[in-house]
Amino acid sequence: MNSEPLTTIKELIDRGETDKAIALSDDMLQTDFPEKDRIYYLLGNAYRKQGNWQQALNNYQYAIDLNPESPALHARQMAMDILNFYNKDMYNQ
Repeated sequence: MNSEPLTTIKELIDRGETDKAIALSDDMLQTDFPEKDRIYYLLGNAYRKQGNWQQALNNYQYAIDLNPESPALHARQMAMDILNFYNKDMYNQ
């Protein structure tokens, strides 16, 4: 398995080049790349870094659907915890 594209995507996210990371991820998802769960996980990370929480959660869920032991499981729970923490004031208005 060639995980070089995964490394490239991760490096783009780490450098804040999330648009490029998303474009490369989308391109990789159109191929027969065997580790699509990892691409969805990284895609979730890119969207989270952009502040697009809904897309982040969706992509984490896609990763979990493909691989129930994906690191996306933990990432999705952390994102939900953050959103619940910041949105709890909505319930007290």
